[in-house]
This record gives sequence, structure tokens and C-alpha cells, in this order.
Amino acid sequence: MPVNLLASLRVYLVTDQQSLRGRSLTDVVLSAVQGGVTCVQLREKDLCSRDFVALARAMKDLMAPTGVPLVINDRVDVALACGAQGVHLGQSDMPVALARQLLPPGVFIGLSVESVADVAHAKGQPVDYLGISPIYATHTKTDTAAPWGLAGLRQVRAMTDRPLVAIGGVHLGNAAEVLRAGADGLAVVSAICSAPDPCAVAQCFGRLFQPQNGIFSSSEAIRML
Repeated sequence: MPVNLLASLRVYLVTDQQSLRGRSLTDVVLSAVQGGVTCVQLREKDLCSRDFVALARAMKDLMAPTGVPLVINDRVDVALACGAQGVHLGQSDMPVALARQLLPPGVFIGLSVESVADVAHAKGQPVDYLGISPIYATHTKTDTAAPWGLAGLRQVRAMTDRPLVAIGGVHLGNAAEVLRAGADGLAVVSAICSAPDPCAVAQCFGRLFQPQNGIFSSSEAIRML
């Protein structure tokens, strides 16, 4: 089934084993999906390839009945091995053009951008969405550039009509302002992974996208003009 990309990017869970507070990854992910998470990125920096593939295939089987797409962080080979619907690449990962050649046409590709130069360079690449990283300083990922802030996010929004996913320090207290600054989706790590009730928190994030809250996808708005 084809992925509705804009809808899938709205409440975007990025996994972090260190933030689970003793719970299993599958329990937290299932709870979050039940609450309305629209996409799950499996990020595993420390696993060997064999273990990463095994986890990714188990996660794909777990999520298949839900219709929520699975995205693999960094590893195109793991995405191919498990049949993931998406891959997210960083600036030091496999070149996007090569990843596009290797992946099936229906698999979407996200790219992290950490500078205006990254955004400009991405214009000529076969990228489906941009991850604006980081919006705010965050303890879950310390090897990042200086935070974009809301002004930086607005600047990126003015540079591209591609869908934008904001990541880094995003939580319920600042999510609405991030969306108003131009993000189409919210990538959330500890705000969901560490929550006592991931389902309830995911529901709260999802409500931000309901029309009565007056916040609409920037990319959707551009397409309506």
C-alpha cells in the first residue's frame, strides 16, 4: 500500500533504547502507535548488523498490521533486509543518489540537514523529506550542529516546499510553536520513549494536527495555493 507521506510524518517516533526506563522497545512502540504515532524510525547506533537486522525484521512484523510505516536510520542494507517503507540518512551516511538507486521506488528517503548549505544542496537530490536537526539542544543526540531555533526553521521553510520534520528537543510544551514556524511533522524521542504513558502522549501530539487547533501542514498549504 502506498504511503501518504505528509500524513505519515506528523507524529514521528524515533526510538532510543536508553530512554525506555526499563520497558521493552516493542511495548513502548506499540503503546505509542495505539496513541496515534504515524511513523516509527528505528535508530540503533550500537548494534551489530546481524542484531540490527533481526530487530528491524521483528519490528516490521510487529507494525505490519497497524499500517504505520517503519523507517530505518542510516542503514540502507538493513532497510532492504527488513522491507522497511523508509530510510533516514544523515550528512555522513550513504549518498542519497546511491541510496535511491538501491532502494525500491516506493521506499521514501529522509535527509537530515544541519545548515543552510545542506538545505541548498538537498534541492538537487532525490529526497522525499528533510529532517531539520536539531531545532533545540537535546541530550539524546549530542553530535549535532548548533540548534536551528524557530528562526532557522522559518528560514528553511522559505527555501523549500519539501516536507519538513523537526527534531531535537521537541516536546508538548513547544510542539505547537514548531508547527507554526513551518514544520510538517514532529520527530519525538524521549518525550514519548520516556513517558509513563506513551499512548497518552502520542494522542496529545496527534491533537495538534486536528483542524480545530488551527495548525496545518505547511507543505499542504503550499500545494493549496
